[in-house]
Amino acid sequence: MRTITKILRIAATAALLAASAAGAMADGAKIAVIGGKADDPFFAKIKKGIDDATLVVQAHNSSVNYLMLQTYDNIGGDAANLIRTAISQHPTIIAAPDWVADAQDEALKAAIAAGIPVMLYNSGGADKAKELGAINYIGNEEYPAGLAGGEYLGKLGLKNVICVNTVPGAENLEARCKGIADGIVKLGGKSTQLPLPATSFGNPTAVAEAIKATLLKDKTIEAVVAIGAQDADSAAMAIEQAGLTGKMKLASFDMNEANLERIKAGTQLFAIDQQPWLQGFLAVTLADAYVNYGLKVATAPILTGPGIVDSTNIDATLAGAKLGYR
Repeated sequence: MRTITKILRIAATAALLAASAAGAMADGAKIAVIGGKADDPFFAKIKKGIDDATLVVQAHNSSVNYLMLQTYDNIGGDAANLIRTAISQHPTIIAAPDWVADAQDEALKAAIAAGIPVMLYNSGGADKAKELGAINYIGNEEYPAGLAGGEYLGKLGLKNVICVNTVPGAENLEARCKGIADGIVKLGGKSTQLPLPATSFGNPTAVAEAIKATLLKDKTIEAVVAIGAQDADSAAMAIEQAGLTGKMKLASFDMNEANLERIKAGTQLFAIDQQPWLQGFLAVTLADAYVNYGLKVATAPILTGPGIVDSTNIDATLAGAKLGYR
């Protein structure tokens, strides 16, 4: 009789727990995601990851709200305002890049102080996540990515490289160019940053003209490193217009199909990949797992890069790109 009573008590407790969980699910978790512009080719891949992850979230009776930057002219301040907007909407959790810490950290801390967990992705890094008290960081570590690129260029014997930065002040991009410089200097070369006005971001003609002018002015430059795939397209245009096709080397952070086709054709050395689709997908699905089920990955940070895409692995990468995942 005691055994039966004990079993009934356990069953009753399990039923109460199940009912509680069902009640929580009925309310539905609200995941707020801060992200880049819709017409930014790089963030389009992150957004695809977010959209694919949203299907998982919806199956759990929860929702995803994507709060998007409209321009990159004031990236840190605008991102901070989006975080504050998210807080005002009382989400269950916020996933956000920390592009400009000086501008965004106060807003991220305000979210955490309000009892809203934060998942950093794409930019910020493991140290920043720990400093803020975020759940985790999902993405690339920018400086090591740049370092890998710089060492690659240095091993080719290149001595003078420029790193084109179309969003000066964005900490992830500054770290990329610094990594390039530190990587190549170890092998006897140098890299100088070419900072362009943030308003030139997304303006292929303006970026191409600036790069072309620099290349024509300094004949000792041997390679151009672009901080993004779209800027690499502009750099390719600049190299062609300057009459340096076949002479000037080109490399990029991130990639699009045009970049990959150039790697395939031998007119671009490599692209440093951080797998943006994975960043969006993991940021949302792990946020969902955390708030709905108390699940947390033990590994921190969760790195999606860097990886070098060059002639040795271009075919597999092109196949993924054609499906929108690379």
